[in-house]
Amino acid sequence: MRAARLIKLVLLLQSRPSMTAGELARELEVSERTVARDVLSLSEAGVPVYADRGRSGGYRLIGGYRTRLTGLGRSEAEALFLSGVPSALREMGLADVASAARLKVSAALLPELRDAASGAAQRFHLDAPRWYHAPQTPELLPVIADAVWDDRRLTARYLRAGREVARELEPYGLVLKAGVWYLAARAAAGPPDGVPATPAGAGFRVYRVDRFTAARPAVPVDGPPDGRAAGDAARTGHFVRDPDFDLPAFWAVRAEQFRRSLLREEAVVRLSPHGVRQLPHVTEPAAAEEAVERATTEGGPDERGWLTVTLAVESQEVAYAQLLALGPEVEALAPAALRERFAAAARRAAALYSPVPEEDTGTR
Repeated sequence: MRAARLIKLVLLLQSRPSMTAGELARELEVSERTVARDVLSLSEAGVPVYADRGRSGGYRLIGGYRTRLTGLGRSEAEALFLSGVPSALREMGLADVASAARLKVSAALLPELRDAASGAAQRFHLDAPRWYHAPQTPELLPVIADAVWDDRRLTARYLRAGREVARELEPYGLVLKAGVWYLAARAAAGPPDGVPATPAGAGFRVYRVDRFTAARPAVPVDGPPDGRAAGDAARTGHFVRDPDFDLPAFWAVRAEQFRRSLLREEAVVRLSPHGVRQLPHVTEPAAAEEAVERATTEGGPDERGWLTVTLAVESQEVAYAQLLALGPEVEALAPAALRERFAAAARRAAALYSPVPEEDTGTR
């Protein structure tokens, strides 16, 4: 641990003209006394660290000293591509790795380019969770993330339809969607002979990470190697990644399938011109735009400018809650039960907003 701290101290000084003891202590999460001892150890080891005395003093490297410890390791390089998503890095347990990677890159840059990292951080920030939802880190996310990075099988238990099921999975990738983590995985091939259970690129499913109740790396199987990549990988607890798998493309297809699977029913409504404009803001935007475009092409607005659309909805309950936000800009036509709900709501609203008798104005 101390050796890693000394390396980090050198990299910090290499990336900046000078740093005070307080700044170094904060970066290294130690006391200023520990910083002084570390600087003394580096000096004794031949690293030319110079201390400027006084209130504005600090530590700096002299003589153009450059450490050769700036080569990026694989995990650091992989984490660097995610360094614009600090919350995701923390949740996956990669914050320290990313910090070390950024330091190495910073130390390797020319002096005039060393403000690039802070400049980018001040110009782009990703806040993944939705509004009014406190972010929650799934307890098993770091374990699952390690398996994804290492192409290692997972033995897991998962809540599906209210019951717990056992799964052995090949974890291919993680997706953070609106503050919720999802795992793209395929059922493990089965016996350790490595014979695929499905054709390449098929058999993948999406799992919500917060629904895993248990997850651990698969236990290696005893036995000599058989010379086949899949079989040897299975014996070590790993799997051979499908070279045709494309995580962004897979997620785009599954997300669209999921969106459409939710819209299982239809509602027929008439919309005022203002209602047409507001429809994508209160219902699923793509479904709303498709419905309006289809209605405009097939019949168009009536003489009052109102448009009749057939809208894909999740359920009558959801449609009622969403479309009610449009108030008098929408008229529900079908199904009959949905129209009656809107009529009842209109009657209640009319009663609530009916003119108040003058003699009651002072008590109401």
